[in-house]
Amino acid sequence: MERGAMPDFTREQEHGGRVAGVDEVGRGPLAGPVVAAAVVFAAGVPDDLAAIIDDSKKLKPRLREQIAARLPTVPGVEIGVGAASTLEIDDINIHHAAHLAMQRAVGRLPRLPDHVLVDGNKAPDFGCSTQTLVGGDHLSLSIAAASIIAKVVRDRIMARLDARWPAYGWEKNAGYGTAVHRQALTTVGVTPHHRRTFGTVRRQLELLQKEGRA
Repeated sequence: MERGAMPDFTREQEHGGRVAGVDEVGRGPLAGPVVAAAVVFAAGVPDDLAAIIDDSKKLKPRLREQIAARLPTVPGVEIGVGAASTLEIDDINIHHAAHLAMQRAVGRLPRLPDHVLVDGNKAPDFGCSTQTLVGGDHLSLSIAAASIIAKVVRDRIMARLDARWPAYGWEKNAGYGTAVHRQALTTVGVTPHHRRTFGTVRRQLELLQKEGRA
């Protein structure tokens, strides 16, 4: 991939001060929390790290893990992670739950940033100036780093849940509606970690109720 297609630090430098990049992971899965991260590079990004940070979806799992392990060691870096549970997702819907996770991530930074860059076209109130960036994880190194942290944290959560509920394949599918996951919903049923307001899960619950198995 050409370097021009990679995220850079231009937008952070334009704003100046402590700029946090924020992204979330897990809007679409049928199970598990939505997780967000906030990353501030207060002293800039080392060149060797900037050369490999990209949208988490483009990176192989091993590289994501390596970057996530490296980030806390970078001088001046600040990281906050937040999540919203399946109960919260079902209660306030996934859009608002994702925003809640973002607010929690920013709230777990050492102090409020001067500015926040958010991936997407909508953002919650962080108590400071905020800019949304559609495709921000392709544009901003801070947002891309946040996407990596959020992805690694959420994948680890789903791997732990998979150890308790192995039939659904969560360690591999991260809660998304793969064939294995959907089949387990039919044969094993709905767990406490499923999003009951999501169509596939809701329909399975309705079927189980009709059969007297819910």
